[in-house]
Amino acid sequence: MYIIFRCDCGRVLYAKEGVATRKCVCGKSIKTKSRRIFKKIETSEEASEAVRQMQEEIHGKTGFTTANNIKYHKRG
Repeated sequence: MYIIFRCDCGRVLYAKEGVATRKCVCGKSIKTKSRRIFKKIETSEEASEAVRQMQEEIHGKTGFTTANNIKYHKRG
């Protein structure tokens, strides 16, 4: 079973139920027991998809891209 919760930075995360802490990409270590649980999901694949959907609802389309599609601006 996996739990879905949010970091203080706003990112939606998931962790296996019973895990004490989870580190967010923002760098904060989160104590999972002190967090409000939004959902409980059976598999990691379903948890990953649920997190993706929640992120899109909160922040809009995330749209990951590959490095060759990033346009760089030259400093002048």
